[in-house]
Amino acid sequence: MVSLHRVMVFSFSKPNAHCMTSMGLHVRDRWPRVIPKCTGSSTSYSSVSSKSPDLVELEYADLQLKPLYAASDIGHVRIRQHVNPLSSSFSAPVQPPNWKEIFKDCTLPLMVDIGCGSGRFLIWLAKNSPLHRNYLGLEIRRKLVTRSQFWVKELGLQNIHFMFANVNVSFEQIVSTYPGSLSFVSILCPDPHFKRRNHKRRVVQKPLVDSISKNLCVGGQVLIQSDVHAVALDMRNAFDAYTDVFEHVDHIDPSFSCDSEGWLQCNPMGIRTEREIHAELEGAIIYRRMYQKTRHCV
Repeated sequence: MVSLHRVMVFSFSKPNAHCMTSMGLHVRDRWPRVIPKCTGSSTSYSSVSSKSPDLVELEYADLQLKPLYAASDIGHVRIRQHVNPLSSSFSAPVQPPNWKEIFKDCTLPLMVDIGCGSGRFLIWLAKNSPLHRNYLGLEIRRKLVTRSQFWVKELGLQNIHFMFANVNVSFEQIVSTYPGSLSFVSILCPDPHFKRRNHKRRVVQKPLVDSISKNLCVGGQVLIQSDVHAVALDMRNAFDAYTDVFEHVDHIDPSFSCDSEGWLQCNPMGIRTEREIHAELEGAIIYRRMYQKTRHCV
């Protein structure tokens, strides 16, 4: 029988350091800066927008990516903020990679970040935990993938890879071939697709949750997060429906504190995504849930 306490915490956040030690994980003694809970802002939108890039650079200063921005046209990428994943241009499944070619050790547990955006968040995790996990970023905007892979190559990281993929088409085909275990899935601030007629474009759909529940190892975790309450609630309802497979982490480990509505009160990762930085600067609330797989799918 799997000991849930021992497989539970993947977090880089300081409150859960004792759990990482019990798992044999080692991270830097230097913890990241404290992430404040934003309670609101009286700053004008234009001022907030101008500060956001600087705060992103500060948050990810350890990566030292700024000197790479001048490399041809890769440094500064202009992209569409939202794309239609139902478009025929995204309907073809992608082939899984040769895992032995992209990872130094393809037997390590795998974290998949769905909708990884610029990739900074995942690169930070990979750089700060190079020996205990592999990282795969899946993104539907090809230019971002190209730049992320360029950064990975320049940084010399061998435990991280980025792929262009529509996860609702290719997730199962990709992760089911991985030689090691799928131990963590993150879906952080996905495209909201606000209009009701476009809700079917949202990334968290039942087939994706089915695939995650099937491929995730027992004890593996799923983190969902959004600064849009309706989107966060939509994702929450999708995973809450799998009570025979998933439990919310605060039911297993009381050190994960939730508010009265069941949302995690703290960022468990130790680093914020770029969208999270922008949203908190604008005074938004970040809604989070983390699930743990407690039993195999029937």
